[in-house]
Amino acid sequence: MADLAQALESVEQLTAGWRAMVLDRDANADVRDLPGVAVRWADCRFPFWNCVTLTEPGVDADLLARRFAEAADVMRAKEKAGFLWVFEDLAEGADLDELASRAGLEYAFSGTGMAGDLLPIPEPSHPELTFERVTTDDQLLAYADINSRAYGFEIEAGRDGIGGSALWKSGVHAYLGLRDGVPVTCAGAVETAGRLFVVLVATEPGWERRGYGETVTRKALYEAWRATGITRATLHATAAGAPVYPRIGFEANSPLRFYALKS
Repeated sequence: MADLAQALESVEQLTAGWRAMVLDRDANADVRDLPGVAVRWADCRFPFWNCVTLTEPGVDADLLARRFAEAADVMRAKEKAGFLWVFEDLAEGADLDELASRAGLEYAFSGTGMAGDLLPIPEPSHPELTFERVTTDDQLLAYADINSRAYGFEIEAGRDGIGGSALWKSGVHAYLGLRDGVPVTCAGAVETAGRLFVVLVATEPGWERRGYGETVTRKALYEAWRATGITRATLHATAAGAPVYPRIGFEANSPLRFYALKS
């Protein structure tokens, strides 16, 4: 089991970071901290902004089952699909898939929380890329579309998630990596509860495994560090992206499981 303090840090980064992201999308979004369950739900077409997560460590099996059921009830009351995020180190030894199934949920995919005292880092470069900070609506749409294609969402989902956002054009250090002038990769970093929280890293399908995602993540972190002086960074990686981040200096903490309502 990873250090529980690091797992709790990872939960805090999600709940604090997603509060800002969800309220940016909808000032009337469902943002609540219930006993043991945090709701961060924009009810938009971008599923990552529709989030419920469990927040208590070390609860017994009966209470954990109740928390799964409460989370599922929140999800069923919404119009748009989203995910329950479960940090495994908060429920050590529990059969999470069985608890989810009893609550009417099914496993969707896995990931891991990561963190590290890794900044400063050298200014990054890549022989095939140039970088642009996202400051215009067109750049923001390019960022959204890369995420939609990389995660297998419809194009309008990403655009509904960040299209037209003032936060993403100013508060988030969001960068595009361009190959021959065409955006092919992107990453953002935003100050969250005293950390730099890396968000929405993606690379166009067909351009993976060239170091693009790693380099644009380094760029976002480097520029965010220059602006803030913050030296600790966190993120939540999908299983596909997880191998990239240790090369930057991140260390894995709590494994993550994502659940959706049964179809």
